[in-house]
Order: sequence, then C-alpha cells, then structure tokens
Amino acid sequence: MVDLIAIQIAVAALYASLWFLVALRLRRNDVADIAWGAGFIVFALVAQFAVADVSCRGILVLALVTAWGLRLSLHIGLRNRGKAEDPRYRQWREEWGDHATIRAYFQVFLLQGLLIVPVLSPVTFILAHPDADLTWLDALGGAVWLVGFVFEAVGDLQLARFKKDPRNGRRLITSGLWKYTRHPNYFGEVTLWWGVWLIACSAPGGWRTVVGPATITALILLVSGIPLLERKYEGNLEFKEYKRRTSAFFPLPPKP
Repeated sequence: MVDLIAIQIAVAALYASLWFLVALRLRRNDVADIAWGAGFIVFALVAQFAVADVSCRGILVLALVTAWGLRLSLHIGLRNRGKAEDPRYRQWREEWGDHATIRAYFQVFLLQGLLIVPVLSPVTFILAHPDADLTWLDALGGAVWLVGFVFEAVGDLQLARFKKDPRNGRRLITSGLWKYTRHPNYFGEVTLWWGVWLIACSAPGGWRTVVGPATITALILLVSGIPLLERKYEGNLEFKEYKRRTSAFFPLPPKP
C-alpha cells in the first residue's frame, strides 16, 4: 500500500505538470477542473497496473471511479467550451500578479494532483488487497455510491438546462434537486466517496481509509466547495432568501 501511494504521488507531480503546460498553452487555469475527475481514473489505473492481480472488488471500484471521473470531466469540458476562463481563476490570476504563473502551478495544479491521492485511498487499498471476499458492505457501498452519482449527475444536468434558458438570465435555480439542497452536486460527490469507503471496509483494515471521504468532505464543506462558491453571492437578496429556505448540503424539505 505504501509503495502504491509513493507511485501515485510521483504520478501526481507528472500529471499536474502536464496539465499546467496545457493551461499555459491555452492561457486558462480552469482546465484544472477538467483534470480533477480524469486524474482519479489515471491514478486508479496506475495502482491497478502496479498490483497486477485483478479482483472482482477491484473491477467494481475501477468501474465506479471511471464512470464518475469521465462524466465529471466531460461535463466540465463541455460547460467551459467557448466561454471565458472561470471567474475564480481570473480573480486569482489578478491577485497573484507577477507570481501568478508559479503560484498557479503549486496552488492549483500540483496541490490538486496531490489531493487526489488521499481521496482515492479507499480505491488504492482495495486494489492492494485483491484476495478479500465480497461481503454485504460491497452492495451497501455500491448503493450509496449510486445515490451520490445520481445526485451529482442530475444536479449538474438540471443546472445546465436552467442556465441554457435565456429567460432565466442571472436568476438562481431553485427547482428540482436544488429545491432541497443548495448544492446537490456537492452532496452527490461527497456521498459517492463515502460509498467507495464502505466497499473498502469489506476488506480487513479498510476502515482506516476513512481519510479519503473525510478529505473530500472537508474540502467541499469547508474549503474550496461551498464557501468559495457562495462567497460570490454575498449581498444578493435572492440568494439570501434561498439560503434561508434551503439546506446547504443535506437534502431536506424547504422551509416555509
């Protein structure tokens, strides 16, 4: 397991550097968002090739990671096509001034690449222990993953359709899954990684990889997810009312 993590860290540095070069070429750092989902697929496949032994559980989690990573990267790539760079990255570029290039490499690309390693730890553990028998936790984890995947995919689809309608202008989406949580896509992403962790718990000692879902949960709830996204709506009266009525994360009935 330690050897696999070391290999993934080395791959993370290379992966981040390649995407950084792409960003320099395109003059937009938001390609890092596309690299996020795809990176999980790359790192998981690297671990599988390093282990060589194939198991049913390993095939299962590789399929889940690939389905999630491909959908997310394709969604973001299509969403950004033909548009200007994401305002968050433009703002950082302006704030960093003369140090924008070097800080983008370390604080956007390299940091993100390295963060994939702990989040992916349940998958790495599963691949490193191919002899463990399947248990009921595999089914439970798969079901939890599916709930999360549906929330993330449907939430993204509803938002994309809402923004595509010119009648909505700068309004906030408050229908569909967005009626019950202000961030159904974030809830979905966190949930599906807890599902993968449950699958890892089927193998002896797999519970220790709780660092994986805990990391993605902390990032989304406390760092780069909800806080960063909602900051841009400060002072927006429509959002203030929406925030009062709607749960930030867990899907709940809206308040009257």
